[in-house]
Amino acid sequence: MNAAVESLYPTSGGGRPSKIAIIGAGAVGTAVAYACAMRGDARDIVLYDIDKARAEAEALDIAHGIQFTPAGSVEGSNDIEIIHGSDLVIVTAGAKQKPGQTRIDLAESTVNLMHTIVPQILEAAPDAYHMYITNPVDIVTYAALKISGLPRNRVFGSGTVLDTSRLRYLVSRRTGVAIKNIHAYVAGEHGDSEVALWSSAEIGNVPLRHWGPTVDGSLFDADLRDEIAHEVVNSAYRIIEGKGATNYAIGLAASNIATAFLRDENRVLTICSLLEDWHGISDVVMAAPTLVDRNGAGRVLEPPLTLRERDGLTASAEQLRSVAKSLGL
Repeated sequence: MNAAVESLYPTSGGGRPSKIAIIGAGAVGTAVAYACAMRGDARDIVLYDIDKARAEAEALDIAHGIQFTPAGSVEGSNDIEIIHGSDLVIVTAGAKQKPGQTRIDLAESTVNLMHTIVPQILEAAPDAYHMYITNPVDIVTYAALKISGLPRNRVFGSGTVLDTSRLRYLVSRRTGVAIKNIHAYVAGEHGDSEVALWSSAEIGNVPLRHWGPTVDGSLFDADLRDEIAHEVVNSAYRIIEGKGATNYAIGLAASNIATAFLRDENRVLTICSLLEDWHGISDVVMAAPTLVDRNGAGRVLEPPLTLRERDGLTASAEQLRSVAKSLGL
């Protein structure tokens, strides 16, 4: 590959071509691989799954279209050594959420799986950073942090990056403004106790509370904010009921995080990482606006909060801490 083409890809810290490994070739894992290939997040993308035929077939299906992407190679295997040399390992393997189940319901079986997967990742790719997507992502990321012994910046989860995207989408629909001009975040658990940070939400540089009428002439009042926040929380349940899994949007969200990491963008994303004295919250992994660059999970920003928002985030943290404790973490 010539130097001009090679320069299209982010490189590792040592200057070699970048590599992303994805653990799990199910609906989410393949969506992540496809999104990363389409966006050119790394030159080399590999899929690992205990189902050899599935891993190889999914990778081959994407590889056959590689001419139309910026990616360099896509491979699949049931041999964990395929992840060797990865800069970023994205873990999607875990129990599948069924209709009616909450993400927290999946905790025990998925955490038990991490006790097997995490040591394998450490052995095959000791220098890699870890991103967890598997639900419940906050608990799984906390477990992986404890199991791996790695520093906080190297172990993080997708958090509420997708929830934040859902929130901005719904605000865009109500206001008619492009999503990229909407600045609003969801923090806390990726799940039922998450909190929309309405007090710091803006459209352009206009605080949302000063926006005025929506496209249908109604006001962006507390009732509408609560309606939107409720829809964000329940979006996954609606999708799972209709098609069995959420995969496309989380694939794009994971690719977005990978881009910020591998291209050293220092971008603010609501990933989940270990919090220490964040608005009085410590020793819990949950989502907050965080700077993401080549060093992984960086500084956690502290936006101003209303008392209701702070109490909601404190309650979210207490719930996650209680689940972690029940699992012996």
